[in-house]
Amino acid sequence: MAVYQNNISNKKLLELYKSMLLPRLIEEKMLILLRQGKISKWFSGIGQEAIAVGVTSALTTDEYILPMHRNLGVFTTRGVPLQRLFSQWQGKANGFTKGRDRSFHFGTQEYHIIGMISHLGPQFGVADGIALGNLLKKNNQVCAVFTGDGGTSEGDIHEALNVASVWSLPVLFCVENNGYGLSTPISEQFNCEHLADRAKGYGMESHIIDGNNILEVYQKVSSLAESVRETPRPIFLEFKTFRMRGHEEASGTKYVPKDLIDSWATKDPIENYQKFLISEGVLTKALDDSYKAEIINEINTNLELTFNEELLISNKTNELNDVFNSFDYQEVKSNEKFDNIRFVDAVSQSLKQSMQQHDDLVIMGQDIAEYGGVFKITEGFVEEFGKDRVRNTPICESAIVAAAYGLSINGIKSVVEMQFADFVSSGFNPIVNLLAKSYYRWNQPANVVIRMPCGGGLGAGPFHSQTNEAWFTKTPGLKVVYPAFPYDAKGLLATAINDPNPVLFFEHKALYRTIRQEVPIDYYTLPFGKAALLKTGEEVTIIAFGATVHWALEVLEKNSNISADLLDLRTLQPLDTETIFTSVNKTGKVIIVQEDSLFGGIASDISALIHENCFENLDAPVQRVASMETPIPFISQLEDQYLGKNRLEEVLKSLLDY
Repeated sequence: MAVYQNNISNKKLLELYKSMLLPRLIEEKMLILLRQGKISKWFSGIGQEAIAVGVTSALTTDEYILPMHRNLGVFTTRGVPLQRLFSQWQGKANGFTKGRDRSFHFGTQEYHIIGMISHLGPQFGVADGIALGNLLKKNNQVCAVFTGDGGTSEGDIHEALNVASVWSLPVLFCVENNGYGLSTPISEQFNCEHLADRAKGYGMESHIIDGNNILEVYQKVSSLAESVRETPRPIFLEFKTFRMRGHEEASGTKYVPKDLIDSWATKDPIENYQKFLISEGVLTKALDDSYKAEIINEINTNLELTFNEELLISNKTNELNDVFNSFDYQEVKSNEKFDNIRFVDAVSQSLKQSMQQHDDLVIMGQDIAEYGGVFKITEGFVEEFGKDRVRNTPICESAIVAAAYGLSINGIKSVVEMQFADFVSSGFNPIVNLLAKSYYRWNQPANVVIRMPCGGGLGAGPFHSQTNEAWFTKTPGLKVVYPAFPYDAKGLLATAINDPNPVLFFEHKALYRTIRQEVPIDYYTLPFGKAALLKTGEEVTIIAFGATVHWALEVLEKNSNISADLLDLRTLQPLDTETIFTSVNKTGKVIIVQEDSLFGGIASDISALIHENCFENLDAPVQRVASMETPIPFISQLEDQYLGKNRLEEVLKSLLDY
């Protein structure tokens, strides 16, 4: 067979042509179906096919690609069955998300494609995690991730590029500069000549590629991918192209100057490549017609199959069961050898023993390596486990959480330490939109634990003292653990790491070095969703968690005449409602204690649950004790006033007198 220059065979030249024709003809059909109301929305990639097809063709089929909503060519070039794609767009059960998400918001491990979320930026961080997994596995693979010119303004993009450069991650960052972010032209988005110029600031190699030239895309990306496999590093690729249709079809293109559209229409990647192939004698009109007829027939055949599929039938049980990945809890019992240790030591022991149990477990966080973390929980870990598995991170919570998700996609567990729970706000988006929704959306476990040193009582002020569990107990798909004792902390953290679901693990800083307990020396686990009954009584039920458990213990010790059930919840999601209801139905009075400010906290939901399920056995209104409706202050006089600790005894006695 004749070989084209640069060792591209005629067969490959035609393969690239057919690979661009397929998404173009699919799009033309989808635009008709959109007008007929048979699909709900469409983001057109017409005119940009050379980028998706060229990049995908340059990678091996087992290398991950993270496309955006204008990259249909990634899915078709990887051979994703058309019927399943069409089912996805129509919300049929045969799609990839069981009707739970639309268009290209899905992934498929079978084809090593990880779809995007509408927030755009975190996609780069996910690619970092996948690439880190490749490095740890030493599999010499590269991954490619896409975004548009608009997405590059997001902070997540900056964080992810910085992390990739610092860690020398094998990622191709593909930016499709198509002229507009929705309706905003690039002149109003960034003030540099080329987006690729930004790579210099990260110490990163960059290239500008004609995104409408399939041969340039394929040849350049093939060469770079091979180089990155041999010498892992990130590369920033700016593809110059143009968006020929609206951001999505409803948007239109009235805001785009007509002469600009006309000039880019002459650069159509498929028409120009077709002319080139004909001029080279590689393609004939007859062969071209046969390709188009074959593809159109394939599209219509698969559309007919999709139209004949049954409409999805809603099922509450299925929906609820798919919020979390199933977890077969394995109890590991503690031995008879105990040691009297502090809360902080229990967390450290659990982490270390889990690192020994799971030889692929990775810990990431600020200052956690040689320094051992600000609370010294990971002190000495680098010496035992190495810097590949105990990783200092730049100050970029969002990118690291997204990277943890990418590690999970690549089959690797991780624990992320928020230096303080307050800082999680900078990583909020990937937690609630990637980790929490991943399994529900496309059956991908997010095997991530996020450690959350939290709480007041130490005079650390508004930015280092919050206990913000309510941000996450509100979000379906997240598990929330909040132990009050060293024994529970050690066993529950081990379980959190074993659980394939995302877990927020709260550790109250004021307990780290003030609470001691006899704790088993060896590794053990404790189940989620089981409250601890610390004291039993007949007059009242006190429900608490974290530091508030110790508030309650102090009050009961001071008032030995009060006969109370004291429940330590230990986990907030899942919540042990059975133990709560049993106790409340027995005592008839209940007080719920949280350290967070009152309004919108988990105490409110527990109160509502009690009223809905135990109303007939209540002898008094449910009482809640919490902190003041202000940010948490610094100076001790104000912090003492803020915390609900000093109001607990008064409210408890008032409830007993009701």
